[in-house]
Amino acid sequence: MISTDNVSLSFGGRKLFDDVNIKFIPGNCYGLIGANGAGKSTFIKILSNEIEPQTGKVSMAPGERLSILKQDHFAFNDYPVLQTVVMGNDKLYKIMLEKDAIYAKEDFTDEDGIKASELEADFAEMNGWEAESDAGIMLAGLGIGTEFHDKMMKDLNGSDKVKVLLAQALFGQPDVLLLDEPTNHLDIKAVKWLEDFLMDFKNTVIVVSHDRHFLNKVCTHIADLDFAKITIYAGNYDFWKSSSELAQRLRSDDNKKSEQKAAELKAFIQRFSANASKSKQATSRQKQLEKLNINDLPISSRKYPYVHFESHREAGRELLRVDGLTKTIDGVKILDNVRFSLRKGEKAIFLSDNSIAVTTLFQILGGEIEPDSGTYEWGVTTTLGYFPSDNKKFFDSTDSLVDWLREYSNDKDESFIRGFLGKMLFSGEEAKKKANVLSGGEKVRCMLSKLMLSGANVLMLDGPTDHLDLESITAVNEGLIRFDGTVLFTTHDHEFIQTVANRVITLDKAVTYDKEITYDDYLLESVF
Repeated sequence: MISTDNVSLSFGGRKLFDDVNIKFIPGNCYGLIGANGAGKSTFIKILSNEIEPQTGKVSMAPGERLSILKQDHFAFNDYPVLQTVVMGNDKLYKIMLEKDAIYAKEDFTDEDGIKASELEADFAEMNGWEAESDAGIMLAGLGIGTEFHDKMMKDLNGSDKVKVLLAQALFGQPDVLLLDEPTNHLDIKAVKWLEDFLMDFKNTVIVVSHDRHFLNKVCTHIADLDFAKITIYAGNYDFWKSSSELAQRLRSDDNKKSEQKAAELKAFIQRFSANASKSKQATSRQKQLEKLNINDLPISSRKYPYVHFESHREAGRELLRVDGLTKTIDGVKILDNVRFSLRKGEKAIFLSDNSIAVTTLFQILGGEIEPDSGTYEWGVTTTLGYFPSDNKKFFDSTDSLVDWLREYSNDKDESFIRGFLGKMLFSGEEAKKKANVLSGGEKVRCMLSKLMLSGANVLMLDGPTDHLDLESITAVNEGLIRFDGTVLFTTHDHEFIQTVANRVITLDKAVTYDKEITYDDYLLESVF
């Protein structure tokens, strides 16, 4: 168990945490959620003693071990992969080093023999003889084969490094496990393996993630960071979100009779109780839900942007024909004879183990680069709205956001532009920000605003969920569900894909899979 006692922390006069008192209980997985900038990663660092709170303290039971997913991808560059994983259990690793150092001595003394015997006993008690085997099993689950075990970390690519550091954090059954965005850079199979691992994990897990499907799969509780406080709610992310929305609606309607409120709440609880029974980690949730009342339900200060795409003209049935596109970059063939066609109303997710392949395809289709060979043709009534993965060139000006967005709007009136920006959470003074000082998430919201104003009937989105918080991801997700046009897109967000896509296309230089199918059915058919 890990707990906080009156933990407070302020940065630049802004209070992130105010007398936070909270206990994280073994056997539970807590999804730590909050708006961008609320302090989720900072709180993880406080729990791991990387940052000292200004008041209060963090406590763990004596002898318990805490493990955290390291964010420095270069810290272990000079160590072999397998050794890096074992280093996750610091006590065991130190015993191994000390034991090896004693056995390497040329003048081995009786004292050395006694010490070595003690270390061997500790080593055996900590399952040291199975350590490398256990580490190898974890690496295999994450897609790192035995051929990588003796490689140096510096020789691995970025995504493989992330997998090794994740295995390091999970290694040795830590008593408290802290994971900040663990699914970043993981492929589908690795995410599924991690979900299964965490659902079977017996100790305490605290995880920060923007992946709603992942939070729903692994979390037994949600730790909501809002108003500089952290409040624990039983249930997964969907239950938290639905109960929060219900609470807001019931509290705001002063004319509802208490009987009507009670009836609606009861129906809500019954519906989610039935769903919760499907989760093997939710055996006690039924009793918790039955005890809920309106005052227990969360209320949040978070704001959701309003994302709505509307076509200005009707598109024809045949939208896009791609025939034999090939592209080589820096001597490496990225695309090789890519062929497919797209019809009106299709919403296609493009999947690839090599994200550069999809980005290159979208750049060609968006007219940013030329293919080496092959052709593509958009329908004559098609108007394309393109959201590139790299948006830097759009934000090199010192214009205010009002002036920046005015360039892309037919209606130049300032009140219209300000109203539009307000819907995207740039209200008041925020609308006067200069374009070149925006954060990653703010740039994405601006690009989405530009896209909404375009009135395009085809949207091509390369990573629209990157840099966004859960609220903004949800808003974009719902906006694309409502959109009656055609969509080509990429994302790693499972729920986003499942609820938007009606067609799956995979790329490995060429198209390797193309079918009208839901994402979950695709996973069942092609991956698992």
